[in-house]
Amino acid sequence: MSSLNLDDFTDLIERPDGGVRRDAEARRERQIVPPGALGRLDELGEWLAAARGEVPVRPVERPRVVLFAGDHGVASLGVSARPAGGAERLVRAVLEGASPVSVLARRLEVPVRVVDMALDCPPDAFPPDVVRHRVRRGSGRIDIEDALTPEEAEAALRAGVAVADEEADSGTDLVVLGDVSVGGTTPAAVLIAALCGTDASVVTGRGGLAIDDLTWMRKCAAIRDALRRARPVLGDQLQLLAAVGGADLAAMTGFLLQCAVRRLPVILDGVVATACALVAQRIAFRAPDWWLAGHASGEPGQAKALDRMALEPLLEQGVKVGEGVGALLALPLVRAAAALAAELPEKDPAENEPAENESAEREQSMD
Repeated sequence: MSSLNLDDFTDLIERPDGGVRRDAEARRERQIVPPGALGRLDELGEWLAAARGEVPVRPVERPRVVLFAGDHGVASLGVSARPAGGAERLVRAVLEGASPVSVLARRLEVPVRVVDMALDCPPDAFPPDVVRHRVRRGSGRIDIEDALTPEEAEAALRAGVAVADEEADSGTDLVVLGDVSVGGTTPAAVLIAALCGTDASVVTGRGGLAIDDLTWMRKCAAIRDALRRARPVLGDQLQLLAAVGGADLAAMTGFLLQCAVRRLPVILDGVVATACALVAQRIAFRAPDWWLAGHASGEPGQAKALDRMALEPLLEQGVKVGEGVGALLALPLVRAAAALAAELPEKDPAENEPAENESAEREQSMD
């Protein structure tokens, strides 16, 4: 029997400081640029101030990209344009600096961390710091079997909690969260469809490397079959992740929950991170207050989940590559919001005095 009580997260997670947010809004009213003139940057700056508990808000100085990696057995059905078990090559490209997220991270001077949870390769294929949280080699084929055993699901979720603690303890002040997987969008779609009460066709997308119509139909059928297995365990999120998730998805769910406990803001990437966020919301309803939706990937499942969590994407550039790329593109926007909130000067109070005096004189003349 599991010793993990997910209800504890509900008790541990608090909302960002409402009083600080009101102070940030008041400061914004006093700044020289009229409120609203900066659009969503105003809201972002106020959110960040509340999350960090300070006005003026400090700049985002130590962000980190965290990518959870895994292979999914359902990929053997031909639901992805990439070969089953191919996530190893994607991870290697990230570590060697040859992937899109690596290129962007270099330019933005943001470190990238990869956490192997269930890659289908020998554990010695990567450095110890990448593989030390690994739960198993690959995840089960969710259309006919569980992705994980209950013990593996708990271990993966605990690993995500541990990674969040490691990041918070090391001084990371904002996380860009993504995944590196083959077949990962299929369990993500199953989780979203199950939690939103929709059919497979509503959430089945084309993936990062676009699939053709025949592959889409195979993917839709796999999601439909997995949904039948998901619905009986909807009341237990750990069982749900074991049945139709995967080690990487369970770890991301634990990571998101513990980031909220540790008051560490997170920018969500695509449909996989968003699906995990939806599971985490079901566990602890206040947790989404600590997350931003980095971008709209075009995946129908992601749009459905973001709508359910009332999270509005910061960007819409049609980025489908995954690996945290879309969320990383949103990081400069968040940094800009923090800088404007902190550094724009306030209006000189004397500027308002003539208007106030004129108003007072008019009132006296009316008397």
